Amino acid sequence: MSRIYEIFGTNAHAMTRALMESAGAACKIPSGASVALKPNLVVAASPETGATTHAGVLSGAIEYLRDHGFRDISIIEGSWVGDDTGRAFRAAGYEAVGKKYGVPLFDLKRDKTRRVDTPLRPMDICCRALDADYLINLPVLKGHCQTAMTCALKNCKGCLPDREKRRFHAEGLMRPIAALAAALRPELTIVDSLCGDLDFEEGGNPVPTGRMLLGEDPVQLDAYGCRLMGLALEQAPYIQMAEAWGAGSTRLEEGDVVRLNEPSAAADYPAPSGAVAALTRTVQARSACSACYASLVRALHTSGVQGLPIAIGQGWRGIPFDGLGIGACCNYAKERVPGCPPPAEDILRVLLSPTGNAHLISLRSQVRFCVQAANPLQIRYLHRLLSPVQ
Repeated sequence: MSRIYEIFGTNAHAMTRALMESAGAACKIPSGASVALKPNLVVAASPETGATTHAGVLSGAIEYLRDHGFRDISIIEGSWVGDDTGRAFRAAGYEAVGKKYGVPLFDLKRDKTRRVDTPLRPMDICCRALDADYLINLPVLKGHCQTAMTCALKNCKGCLPDREKRRFHAEGLMRPIAALAAALRPELTIVDSLCGDLDFEEGGNPVPTGRMLLGEDPVQLDAYGCRLMGLALEQAPYIQMAEAWGAGSTRLEEGDVVRLNEPSAAADYPAPSGAVAALTRTVQARSACSACYASLVRALHTSGVQGLPIAIGQGWRGIPFDGLGIGACCNYAKERVPGCPPPAEDILRVLLSPTGNAHLISLRSQVRFCVQAANPLQIRYLHRLLSPVQ
Protein backbone atom coordinates (compact mmCIF):
# COMPACT_ATOMS: atom_id res chain seq x y z
CA MET A 1 0.00 0.00 0.00
CA SER A 2 1.30 3.42 -0.97
CA ARG A 3 1.71 6.16 1.61
CA ILE A 4 0.40 9.70 1.40
CA TYR A 5 2.64 12.45 2.81
CA GLU A 6 0.82 15.53 4.10
CA ILE A 7 2.18 18.95 5.06
CA PHE A 8 0.52 22.16 6.26
CA GLY A 9 1.55 25.74 5.57
CA THR A 10 1.39 28.48 2.95
CA ASN A 11 4.82 28.39 1.24
CA ALA A 12 4.32 26.17 -1.82
CA HIS A 13 8.03 26.11 -2.71
CA ALA A 14 9.24 25.02 0.73
CA MET A 15 6.36 22.60 1.24
CA THR A 16 7.05 20.86 -2.08
CA ARG A 17 10.72 20.41 -1.24
CA ALA A 18 9.88 19.06 2.22
CA LEU A 19 7.42 16.54 0.79
CA MET A 20 9.89 15.26 -1.80
CA GLU A 21 12.70 15.02 0.76
CA SER A 22 10.53 13.13 3.24
CA ALA A 23 9.33 10.70 0.60
CA GLY A 24 12.86 10.13 -0.74
CA ALA A 25 11.59 10.94 -4.22
CA ALA A 26 15.04 11.17 -5.84
CA CYS A 27 15.89 7.58 -4.89
CA LYS A 28 13.06 6.32 -7.09
CA ILE A 29 13.99 8.27 -10.23
CA PRO A 30 16.41 6.52 -12.59
CA SER A 31 19.76 8.25 -13.00
CA GLY A 32 19.76 10.56 -16.01
CA ALA A 33 15.98 10.27 -16.43
CA SER A 34 13.95 12.87 -18.27
CA VAL A 35 11.41 14.33 -15.81
CA ALA A 36 8.20 16.02 -16.93
CA LEU A 37 6.18 18.21 -14.56
CA LYS A 38 2.46 18.30 -15.38
CA PRO A 39 0.64 21.09 -13.45
CA ASN A 40 -3.05 21.96 -13.49
CA LEU A 41 -3.36 24.88 -15.87
CA VAL A 42 -6.95 24.50 -16.95
CA VAL A 43 -7.39 28.22 -17.63
CA ALA A 44 -5.32 31.41 -17.81
CA ALA A 45 -5.69 32.39 -14.17
CA SER A 46 -3.49 33.16 -11.19
CA PRO A 47 -3.14 30.31 -8.65
CA GLU A 48 -4.63 32.66 -6.05
CA THR A 49 -8.00 32.24 -7.80
CA GLY A 50 -8.09 28.60 -6.70
CA ALA A 51 -7.90 27.26 -10.25
CA THR A 52 -4.26 26.52 -11.05
CA THR A 53 -1.16 24.98 -9.50
CA HIS A 54 1.01 27.49 -7.62
CA ALA A 55 4.26 28.36 -9.38
CA GLY A 56 6.07 27.60 -6.12
CA VAL A 57 5.16 23.93 -6.50
CA LEU A 58 7.02 23.84 -9.81
CA SER A 59 10.02 25.82 -8.54
CA GLY A 60 10.25 23.65 -5.42
CA ALA A 61 10.18 20.46 -7.48
CA ILE A 62 12.74 21.81 -9.96
CA GLU A 63 15.17 22.86 -7.21
CA TYR A 64 14.82 19.50 -5.46
CA LEU A 65 15.46 17.63 -8.71
CA ARG A 66 18.43 19.84 -9.62
CA ASP A 67 19.93 19.36 -6.15
CA HIS A 68 19.80 15.60 -6.74
CA GLY A 69 21.49 15.72 -10.12
CA PHE A 70 18.57 15.73 -12.54
CA ARG A 71 18.98 18.12 -15.45
CA ASP A 72 16.50 16.98 -18.12
CA ILE A 73 13.38 18.65 -16.69
CA SER A 74 10.41 20.09 -18.57
CA ILE A 75 6.99 21.57 -17.82
CA ILE A 76 4.18 20.15 -19.97
CA GLU A 77 0.52 21.14 -20.10
CA GLY A 78 -2.39 21.89 -22.40
CA SER A 79 -5.10 24.26 -21.16
CA TRP A 80 -8.73 23.39 -21.66
CA VAL A 81 -10.54 23.62 -24.98
CA GLY A 82 -10.82 27.21 -26.14
CA ASP A 83 -8.03 28.68 -24.01
CA ASP A 84 -4.45 29.52 -24.96
CA THR A 85 -1.78 27.56 -23.10
CA GLY A 86 0.92 30.19 -23.64
CA ARG A 87 -1.28 32.86 -22.09
CA ALA A 88 -2.02 30.49 -19.22
CA PHE A 89 1.71 29.82 -18.68
CA ARG A 90 2.21 33.57 -18.23
CA ALA A 91 -0.82 34.13 -16.02
CA ALA A 92 0.17 31.39 -13.57
CA GLY A 93 3.81 32.50 -13.36
CA TYR A 94 5.23 29.40 -15.06
CA GLU A 95 6.95 31.34 -17.82
CA ALA A 96 8.96 33.19 -15.16
CA VAL A 97 9.82 29.88 -13.43
CA GLY A 98 10.98 28.41 -16.73
CA LYS A 99 13.24 31.39 -17.42
CA LYS A 100 14.68 31.41 -13.92
CA TYR A 101 15.69 27.74 -13.97
CA GLY A 102 16.24 27.26 -17.69
CA VAL A 103 13.41 24.72 -17.89
CA PRO A 104 11.44 24.54 -21.17
CA LEU A 105 7.65 24.76 -21.26
CA PHE A 106 5.78 22.68 -23.81
CA ASP A 107 2.21 23.33 -24.94
CA LEU A 108 0.64 19.90 -25.33
CA LYS A 109 -1.96 21.35 -27.69
CA ARG A 110 0.90 21.50 -30.22
CA ASP A 111 2.37 18.10 -29.37
CA LYS A 112 2.31 14.94 -31.45
CA THR A 113 0.11 12.13 -30.19
CA ARG A 114 0.26 8.35 -30.08
CA ARG A 115 -2.67 5.95 -29.94
CA VAL A 116 -2.65 3.86 -26.78
CA ASP A 117 -4.91 0.98 -25.81
CA THR A 118 -7.05 1.49 -22.68
CA PRO A 119 -9.71 -0.67 -21.00
CA LEU A 120 -12.38 1.45 -22.69
CA ARG A 121 -10.99 2.08 -26.19
CA PRO A 122 -7.81 3.30 -27.89
CA MET A 123 -6.98 6.91 -26.96
CA ASP A 124 -4.73 9.55 -28.49
CA ILE A 125 -2.28 10.73 -25.81
CA CYS A 126 0.39 13.43 -26.14
CA CYS A 127 3.86 12.01 -26.77
CA ARG A 128 5.69 14.20 -24.25
CA ALA A 129 3.61 12.70 -21.46
CA LEU A 130 4.14 9.16 -22.72
CA ASP A 131 7.85 9.50 -23.48
CA ALA A 132 9.01 11.13 -20.23
CA ASP A 133 11.04 8.69 -18.16
CA TYR A 134 9.42 10.05 -14.99
CA LEU A 135 6.12 11.94 -14.98
CA ILE A 136 5.24 14.08 -11.95
CA ASN A 137 1.59 15.09 -11.74
CA LEU A 138 0.92 18.44 -9.98
CA PRO A 139 -2.88 18.81 -9.66
CA VAL A 140 -5.01 21.16 -7.60
CA LEU A 141 -7.59 19.64 -5.25
CA LYS A 142 -10.78 21.53 -6.07
CA GLY A 143 -14.43 21.21 -7.01
CA HIS A 144 -15.72 20.52 -10.49
CA CYS A 145 -19.08 21.41 -12.02
CA GLN A 146 -19.45 18.00 -13.71
CA THR A 147 -17.42 15.50 -11.70
CA ALA A 148 -17.89 16.95 -8.17
CA MET A 149 -14.13 17.04 -7.54
CA THR A 150 -10.94 17.03 -9.55
CA CYS A 151 -7.45 16.08 -8.43
CA ALA A 152 -4.84 13.54 -9.55
CA LEU A 153 -6.81 11.40 -12.00
CA LYS A 154 -8.67 14.10 -13.90
CA ASN A 155 -5.57 16.30 -14.18
CA CYS A 156 -4.10 13.77 -16.62
CA LYS A 157 -6.81 14.79 -19.10
CA GLY A 158 -4.52 17.76 -19.84
CA CYS A 159 -2.19 15.26 -21.57
CA LEU A 160 -4.73 14.83 -24.39
CA PRO A 161 -5.28 16.77 -27.62
CA ASP A 162 -8.43 18.88 -27.78
CA ARG A 163 -10.21 16.41 -30.07
CA GLU A 164 -9.78 13.67 -27.46
CA LYS A 165 -10.93 15.98 -24.65
CA ARG A 166 -14.14 16.66 -26.58
CA ARG A 167 -14.65 12.94 -27.05
CA PHE A 168 -14.30 12.43 -23.28
CA HIS A 169 -17.24 14.74 -22.74
CA ALA A 170 -19.30 13.07 -25.44
CA GLU A 171 -18.75 9.81 -23.54
CA GLY A 172 -19.79 11.24 -20.17
CA LEU A 173 -16.32 11.94 -18.67
CA MET A 174 -16.35 9.31 -15.90
CA ARG A 175 -15.39 6.14 -17.78
CA PRO A 176 -12.85 7.85 -20.07
CA ILE A 177 -11.07 9.47 -17.09
CA ALA A 178 -10.85 6.07 -15.40
CA ALA A 179 -9.61 4.37 -18.56
CA LEU A 180 -6.94 7.03 -19.09
CA ALA A 181 -5.73 6.39 -15.53
CA ALA A 182 -5.10 2.76 -16.43
CA ALA A 183 -3.01 3.74 -19.46
CA LEU A 184 -1.17 6.84 -18.22
CA ARG A 185 -0.09 6.65 -14.59
CA PRO A 186 2.35 9.30 -13.34
CA GLU A 187 5.15 7.96 -11.16
CA LEU A 188 4.58 10.66 -8.54
CA THR A 189 1.78 13.08 -7.68
CA ILE A 190 2.09 16.24 -5.59
CA VAL A 191 -1.27 17.82 -4.79
CA ASP A 192 -1.65 21.58 -4.36
CA SER A 193 -4.43 22.07 -1.81
CA LEU A 194 -3.44 25.52 -0.65
CA CYS A 195 -6.52 27.44 -1.77
CA GLY A 196 -8.54 25.43 -4.28
CA ASP A 197 -12.01 26.58 -5.27
CA LEU A 198 -14.25 23.87 -3.83
CA ASP A 199 -17.12 24.60 -6.23
CA PHE A 200 -15.74 25.83 -9.56
CA GLU A 201 -12.80 24.28 -11.38
CA GLU A 202 -11.91 27.57 -13.11
CA GLY A 203 -11.57 29.34 -9.76
CA GLY A 204 -12.86 32.62 -8.45
CA ASN A 205 -13.83 31.48 -4.96
CA PRO A 206 -10.57 30.23 -3.40
CA VAL A 207 -10.81 28.54 -0.01
CA PRO A 208 -7.59 28.72 2.07
CA THR A 209 -6.92 25.14 3.16
CA GLY A 210 -3.13 25.39 3.59
CA ARG A 211 -2.25 21.81 2.76
CA MET A 212 -0.23 19.79 0.25
CA LEU A 213 -0.06 16.05 -0.38
CA LEU A 214 2.38 13.66 -2.05
CA GLY A 215 1.82 10.07 -3.10
CA GLU A 216 2.50 7.48 -5.77
CA ASP A 217 -1.05 6.15 -6.11
CA PRO A 218 -3.34 8.68 -7.84
CA VAL A 219 -6.47 6.68 -7.01
CA GLN A 220 -5.61 6.69 -3.32
CA LEU A 221 -4.90 10.43 -3.44
CA ASP A 222 -8.26 11.13 -5.08
CA ALA A 223 -10.00 8.97 -2.48
CA TYR A 224 -8.31 10.97 0.26
CA GLY A 225 -9.24 14.20 -1.54
CA CYS A 226 -12.89 13.14 -1.49
CA ARG A 227 -12.62 12.48 2.23
CA LEU A 228 -11.11 15.92 2.84
CA MET A 229 -13.87 17.61 0.84
CA GLY A 230 -16.61 15.65 2.59
CA LEU A 231 -17.62 13.78 -0.57
CA ALA A 232 -18.55 10.13 -0.87
CA LEU A 233 -16.61 8.19 -3.49
CA GLU A 234 -19.89 7.58 -5.30
CA GLN A 235 -20.12 11.33 -5.99
CA ALA A 236 -16.99 11.07 -8.18
CA PRO A 237 -17.62 7.68 -9.83
CA TYR A 238 -14.47 7.70 -11.96
CA ILE A 239 -12.32 7.03 -8.88
CA GLN A 240 -13.75 3.59 -8.19
CA MET A 241 -13.91 2.89 -11.92
CA ALA A 242 -10.17 3.56 -12.13
CA GLU A 243 -9.60 1.22 -9.20
CA ALA A 244 -11.57 -1.52 -10.96
CA TRP A 245 -9.33 -1.10 -14.01
CA GLY A 246 -6.18 -1.50 -11.94
CA ALA A 247 -5.03 2.14 -11.78
CA GLY A 248 -4.66 2.11 -7.98
CA SER A 249 -6.51 1.53 -4.74
CA THR A 250 -9.06 3.59 -2.81
CA ARG A 251 -8.16 1.89 0.48
CA LEU A 252 -7.03 4.19 3.26
CA GLU A 253 -5.92 2.54 6.47
CA GLU A 254 -4.50 3.87 9.69
CA GLY A 255 -0.91 4.91 9.11
CA ASP A 256 -1.29 5.42 5.36
CA VAL A 257 -1.25 9.22 5.79
CA VAL A 258 2.03 10.55 7.21
CA ARG A 259 1.84 14.10 8.55
CA LEU A 260 5.08 16.05 8.39
CA ASN A 261 3.74 18.76 10.70
CA GLU A 262 0.51 19.84 12.36
CA PRO A 263 -1.81 22.59 11.15
CA SER A 264 -1.65 25.89 13.02
CA ALA A 265 -5.46 26.11 12.89
CA ALA A 266 -8.40 23.80 12.28
CA ALA A 267 -7.71 21.76 9.13
CA ASP A 268 -11.30 20.82 8.31
CA TYR A 269 -12.43 21.66 4.79
CA PRO A 270 -15.71 23.54 4.47
CA ALA A 271 -18.18 21.47 2.52
CA PRO A 272 -18.75 22.49 -1.12
CA SER A 273 -21.60 24.99 -1.17
CA GLY A 274 -23.77 23.08 -3.62
CA ALA A 275 -23.98 26.26 -5.70
CA VAL A 276 -23.42 24.43 -8.99
CA ALA A 277 -26.39 22.11 -8.48
CA ALA A 278 -28.63 25.03 -7.57
CA LEU A 279 -27.49 27.18 -10.47
CA THR A 280 -27.91 24.42 -13.07
CA ARG A 281 -31.30 23.12 -11.93
CA THR A 282 -32.93 23.99 -15.29
CA VAL A 283 -29.84 23.36 -17.45
CA GLN A 284 -30.20 20.44 -19.85
CA ALA A 285 -26.63 19.27 -20.44
CA ARG A 286 -25.87 16.65 -23.07
CA SER A 287 -22.16 15.76 -23.33
CA ALA A 288 -21.09 19.32 -22.50
CA CYS A 289 -17.36 20.14 -22.51
CA SER A 290 -15.91 21.48 -19.25
CA ALA A 291 -14.89 24.86 -20.68
CA CYS A 292 -18.36 25.55 -22.09
CA TYR A 293 -20.16 24.31 -18.98
CA ALA A 294 -17.86 26.26 -16.66
CA SER A 295 -18.48 29.47 -18.63
CA LEU A 296 -22.21 28.95 -18.20
CA VAL A 297 -21.94 28.21 -14.48
CA ARG A 298 -19.77 31.30 -13.95
CA ALA A 299 -22.25 33.51 -15.84
CA LEU A 300 -25.21 32.12 -13.89
CA HIS A 301 -23.32 32.59 -10.63
CA THR A 302 -22.43 36.20 -11.43
CA SER A 303 -25.87 37.19 -12.74
CA GLY A 304 -28.00 35.33 -10.21
CA VAL A 305 -30.39 34.31 -12.99
CA GLN A 306 -32.22 31.06 -12.23
CA GLY A 307 -35.10 29.14 -13.79
CA LEU A 308 -34.22 29.84 -17.42
CA PRO A 309 -34.41 26.80 -19.74
CA ILE A 310 -30.89 26.31 -21.06
CA ALA A 311 -29.38 23.69 -23.39
CA ILE A 312 -25.66 22.94 -23.59
CA GLY A 313 -23.44 20.24 -25.03
CA GLN A 314 -22.53 18.20 -28.09
CA GLY A 315 -25.70 16.13 -27.74
CA TRP A 316 -27.82 19.12 -28.85
CA ARG A 317 -26.35 19.37 -32.35
CA GLY A 318 -29.16 19.72 -34.87
CA ILE A 319 -31.91 19.49 -32.22
CA PRO A 320 -34.43 22.36 -31.78
CA PHE A 321 -34.68 23.88 -28.28
CA ASP A 322 -37.17 26.49 -27.09
CA GLY A 323 -34.84 28.40 -24.81
CA LEU A 324 -31.25 29.56 -24.56
CA GLY A 325 -28.56 27.43 -26.22
CA ILE A 326 -24.95 27.74 -25.09
CA GLY A 327 -22.14 27.28 -27.60
CA ALA A 328 -21.70 26.23 -31.19
CA CYS A 329 -23.31 22.82 -30.62
CA CYS A 330 -26.74 24.32 -29.80
CA ASN A 331 -27.22 25.68 -33.28
CA TYR A 332 -30.99 25.05 -33.31
CA ALA A 333 -31.87 26.81 -30.06
CA LYS A 334 -34.36 29.68 -30.18
CA GLU A 335 -31.83 32.03 -28.55
CA ARG A 336 -28.12 31.20 -28.74
CA VAL A 337 -24.73 32.32 -27.42
CA PRO A 338 -22.21 31.28 -30.10
CA GLY A 339 -18.63 30.21 -29.50
CA CYS A 340 -16.61 27.10 -28.78
CA PRO A 341 -16.55 27.70 -25.93
CA PRO A 342 -18.34 31.03 -25.47
CA PRO A 343 -16.71 33.25 -22.84
CA ALA A 344 -18.65 33.70 -19.60
CA GLU A 345 -18.85 37.42 -20.42
CA ASP A 346 -20.80 36.71 -23.63
CA ILE A 347 -23.25 34.45 -21.82
CA LEU A 348 -23.68 37.05 -19.09
CA ARG A 349 -24.49 39.77 -21.61
CA VAL A 350 -27.27 37.62 -23.08
CA LEU A 351 -28.62 36.67 -19.64
CA LEU A 352 -28.85 40.35 -18.69
CA SER A 353 -29.87 41.72 -22.07
CA PRO A 354 -33.09 43.80 -22.21
CA THR A 355 -33.82 42.22 -25.60
CA GLY A 356 -34.12 38.61 -26.65
CA ASN A 357 -36.78 35.92 -26.41
CA ALA A 358 -39.67 35.97 -23.96
CA HIS A 359 -37.87 33.68 -21.52
CA LEU A 360 -35.05 36.20 -21.12
CA ILE A 361 -37.23 39.29 -20.98
CA SER A 362 -39.36 37.79 -18.20
CA LEU A 363 -36.29 37.52 -15.99
CA ARG A 364 -35.29 41.20 -16.07
CA SER A 365 -36.85 42.05 -12.71
CA GLN A 366 -35.12 39.05 -11.07
CA VAL A 367 -31.80 40.12 -12.52
CA ARG A 368 -32.14 43.65 -11.12
CA PHE A 369 -32.82 42.19 -7.69
CA CYS A 370 -29.79 39.93 -7.88
CA VAL A 371 -27.50 42.76 -8.92
CA GLN A 372 -28.72 44.87 -6.01
CA ALA A 373 -27.84 41.98 -3.69
CA ALA A 374 -24.43 41.39 -5.25
CA ASN A 375 -21.18 42.18 -3.51
CA PRO A 376 -19.17 45.26 -4.62
CA LEU A 377 -16.79 43.20 -6.78
CA GLN A 378 -19.69 41.61 -8.68
CA ILE A 379 -21.35 45.00 -9.16
CA ARG A 380 -18.17 46.50 -10.66
CA TYR A 381 -17.79 43.45 -12.90
CA LEU A 382 -21.38 43.65 -14.15
CA HIS A 383 -21.12 47.41 -14.71
CA ARG A 384 -17.98 46.95 -16.81
CA LEU A 385 -19.59 44.22 -18.91
CA LEU A 386 -22.87 45.98 -19.54
CA SER A 387 -21.60 49.53 -20.07
CA PRO A 388 -21.64 50.70 -23.71
CA VAL A 389 -18.28 50.58 -25.45
CA GLN A 390 -16.83 54.10 -25.64
